[in-house]
Amino acid sequence: MLSLSLAFVTSLLLGMRHATDPDHIVAVSTIASRERSAVRSSWIGVMWGLGHTLTIFTVGGAIVCFEWSFAPRLGLSMEFTVALMLVVLGLLNLTPHAHAPAANSRLKPFFIGVVHGLAGSAAAALLVLPLIDDARWALVWLAVFGVGTIAGMAVVTVAIAAPAAYAAVRVVTLQRGIRLASGAISVVFGLFLGYQIGFVDGLFTAAPHWTPR
Repeated sequence: MLSLSLAFVTSLLLGMRHATDPDHIVAVSTIASRERSAVRSSWIGVMWGLGHTLTIFTVGGAIVCFEWSFAPRLGLSMEFTVALMLVVLGLLNLTPHAHAPAANSRLKPFFIGVVHGLAGSAAAALLVLPLIDDARWALVWLAVFGVGTIAGMAVVTVAIAAPAAYAAVRVVTLQRGIRLASGAISVVFGLFLGYQIGFVDGLFTAAPHWTPR
């Protein structure tokens, strides 16, 4: 029972650490740069974590219950979707457009979290599943990992967005500058990640190699 408790604490901490991965921070900060409230920014992190957890739990559950495995090209393809998403998010921040309806604005981080859950970074959580003999405990581990990710993303998002939101209320033009800067960073990082996955890791070559991370 002690080892199981340690596994749960570890999964919670890993989930919180997972929230600080560079691609996660770039994506969430790109969305949060439009907010002027720390509370709304934290909600962005929570919705992102919920979408991320849903995908991990679904894919992880399939791996546990049906013994699925991923070919390198499939794993790289899932990671490549994150690169594309970062570019799109950045471009949306760089181009002026009408405000989306409130419902769409609230759901955007959720769907972005779903995409992130498909990436190879999520597969790192799945590496420990073969070490758990009972499928039920493996699913619980995934759920706890997801709780850690949700908590971590809420904290990380507030830490990123709160100072900007505080300053933006006092200097109106500052928020626009932050939004443009985060958009540019998102585009550059997305292009770099896409090149890394496509050519260095071999998604677009004859010999792809993928290590879940």
